[in-house]
Formats: sequence, C-alpha cells, structure tokens
Amino acid sequence: MTRFLVAGIDASRESLVAGEWAAEEAARRGLELRLVHAVPAPADDIVDPPVALSWQRSGEEVLGRAEAGLAAVSPGVAMSGVQVAGSAPAALLSAARTAELLVVGARGDGGFDGLAVGSTALAVASGAPCPVAVVPRPPATALHEAEVAVGVGDVRTAAGSPLDFAFGAARLGEARLRAVHAWSLGGAPIWTALAVPEEDRATWEDEEVQRLSDVLREPRERYPDVSVLPDVVLLHPAYALVHASRRAGLLVVGRRASPRAAEQRLGPVAHAVLHHAHCPVVVVPHG
Repeated sequence: MTRFLVAGIDASRESLVAGEWAAEEAARRGLELRLVHAVPAPADDIVDPPVALSWQRSGEEVLGRAEAGLAAVSPGVAMSGVQVAGSAPAALLSAARTAELLVVGARGDGGFDGLAVGSTALAVASGAPCPVAVVPRPPATALHEAEVAVGVGDVRTAAGSPLDFAFGAARLGEARLRAVHAWSLGGAPIWTALAVPEEDRATWEDEEVQRLSDVLREPRERYPDVSVLPDVVLLHPAYALVHASRRAGLLVVGRRASPRAAEQRLGPVAHAVLHHAHCPVVVVPHG
C-alpha cells in the first residue's frame, strides 16, 4: 500500500514554499507526495460549461507548474497531482483520510495583506485525522537550528501522539528535541509569582521538572539516539512555544480530537502558536 504525504497547492507563493517543504519531508520519510488542488464545484444551473472548463484548465496549469518546480528541487521524490472539485478545506480533509501527513501554507491566494493564517489552514489543522504541518512564508532573517520543539502541556496527562511525532521528526532530521513545558503556580496568573517566596517557587519548579522527566522517560527509551533538552519555564504556554519557535526548525503541538465531537476545534494555545510561530508548526491530533 502506497504511503502518502499530501500537500495543498494553489497559485500563491506561500503554497509553493509549503510544497517545497513537503517535498523535502516526503524524501526524508520515504513517502510519495500527492499535490491536491481544489477547484470550484460547478453548479449546472449557474456556471456555464466554458467557465467550468476554464477553472479546470487553470487548475491543471497550477498543478503542472508546481510539479515541475518541485521535481527540479526534489528529483528523487515520486509525486502526482490531483484536482478536486469543491472547497479547499473539504478537498484537503478528504485527502487527509489516507495521508500520513498533510502540509499546507499558512495562507493561500485568498485573504488580505497582513493575514498570518488563512481559513483553509485553520480548518484542516482543526479537523484533519492526521498530523497537519502549517508552513509560514519564511522571513528573510529567519535562522533556525537543527532543533525540534514540542509542547508538553499538562505533564500529568501528557499526550503520546505529539511526543511520538516530535521524537520521530527529531530522529529523521538528526536534530535535538526541546521538550517545552510551561507551568504556573497552581493555576494562578504568572505575575503572582512575584509575591511567592523564592523557596516555594523553587520547590514547585523542581516538581514540574520531575514530572516532565517522568513523561519523557518512555519515549527516550524508544528513541535512544535522540538528544533531549527538557525546558521547563514559568510562562504562558503560547508565549513559551512561540519563543521556542525562534530557534527551532519545527514546532510540534497537540490537538485534542474526539470522534464523538460534532465540530473539531483548535485549543487557544495551538491557535495562538499558528498565528505567531517563526517556523513550521505540526498540529498532531490525539485522543
């Protein structure tokens, strides 16, 4: 059975940047790259056949240019392109059912200037059954290290899937893994830490460090070749992860997913990270 990495493609520069990232990731993972381009679904009573044909030809041109460009920079990657009638989120969510990873640009050819993350990226990151990589258009000054950062939220109930993905990505990229755990003083606002005795703060921090170490013990045993840096900070999780993204080449966050939920949603931390991260972000669903 063929294993796929799916990338959403449109005519935007951001889409092509994401496609290049997807091709590199497909080569690293030994996956076939499938490029998906959504075209409007023609309504027989509204859209004239010539208009529908024009949409189809335009989509074929977009896919053709993308395939040629990506083949030039990643010649060893097997790839194919497919057009899907319908909205971009629906097309990509459908393709994600058989994908090991879905890659999209942070924004596409819609939206407006200054928009950090578009509606398609948010929709697929919120609802795809597989991990979703959201790739920003990199600023000219971005300098990322060979480091994968992963957010570890409540260390008492830490999710396995985001950690597994992060450890695997670090091993594939021969990168160090930074496990970021942001904590607060018993759920109190961070600024109240100023009124807490230093001895109490140190005790609570030591407890959080130990809990994180316990969470990391099992994946460390399964990935003994991955260098791990536990990073426990007294900070809001979104701030901590965005800060970590300044030095990382990849940031991994989790998203709670339940098959019983009528509507999948991103949590506030993942939502903030997608809008402000300085590197590609992978959102991994977990139960």
